[in-house]
Amino acid sequence: MTAPDPLGTNERYLHFARPDWAALRASTPLTLEQADLDELRGINERIDLDEVAAVYLPLTRLLNLYVAATQNLHKASAAFLGTLAPKVPYVIGVAGSVAVGKSTFARILQALLARWPDHPKVDLVTTDGFLHPNHVLEERGIMNRKGFPESYDTRRLLQFLREVKSGAAEVSAPVYSHVVYDIVDGEEVTVRQPDILILEGLNVLQVGGTGDAANPEFVSDYFDFSIYIDAEESDIEAFYVQRFLTLCETVFQNPDSFFQHYAHLTRDEAIETARFIWREINGKNLRENIAPTKGRAGLLLRKGPDHRVTDVSLRRL
Repeated sequence: MTAPDPLGTNERYLHFARPDWAALRASTPLTLEQADLDELRGINERIDLDEVAAVYLPLTRLLNLYVAATQNLHKASAAFLGTLAPKVPYVIGVAGSVAVGKSTFARILQALLARWPDHPKVDLVTTDGFLHPNHVLEERGIMNRKGFPESYDTRRLLQFLREVKSGAAEVSAPVYSHVVYDIVDGEEVTVRQPDILILEGLNVLQVGGTGDAANPEFVSDYFDFSIYIDAEESDIEAFYVQRFLTLCETVFQNPDSFFQHYAHLTRDEAIETARFIWREINGKNLRENIAPTKGRAGLLLRKGPDHRVTDVSLRRL
């Protein structure tokens, strides 16, 4: 259980080198095949079944135990109150920078958790849907700060989580399109009392709350567990540049793409553009708003330059 201490807080976290963490898989079966992984994998991420076995299976084993314990706690509380135990989803928050691999991580985690018999219904919602529409961002003069805390409709996100945690039969969230770079009018994703809800986004561990100053409300108040995906900023920038190059050859070629004007950049122009965007927007957001929240996570996964997890830190109970 020896690994670098990325936070300098050994007393708050247990730190595991990759082999030690992988050993905690115990007898958890690998329920994904390569074809499943190919569908779940994001752009330029070279995740393989070995990564799933070494990193994800121990995590799903831990989460399965945590979910069961929380369900038993709800039953105990209901027995004490003389009521029926409500169907309340177990909520997992997934945070980290742009391009660090949050979306792929969340999709694989969803697929694996759904294969456990005790919680077959696992939903995934991204906070992109809670961004203010472009016209609102333009009116407020913050279009170039999309992804920063002020670009989100935090009140609506909190209302969504409040209803989910209250056991509402159906709760809807807006849908965001990365092609048109905006909220899709009239389109929603509906959550219907899942066993587990994964909420993935840049700023889900932010400490900026809403409500009155004496009683602020935070997104993370509704989490049962939270995960932060970390890497050296230089590595994340490299991930971003490589993803941008791939998007120039694929998604940006779509006539409907908001970024179609990047489609015909030369490779050198694309690299220069990506680095400029990273320097002025995504890197700044990481340093100012995202990275400072990592110490609030229940689990930290640290990646190396090849996107593979090198070590894991688990917050002590």
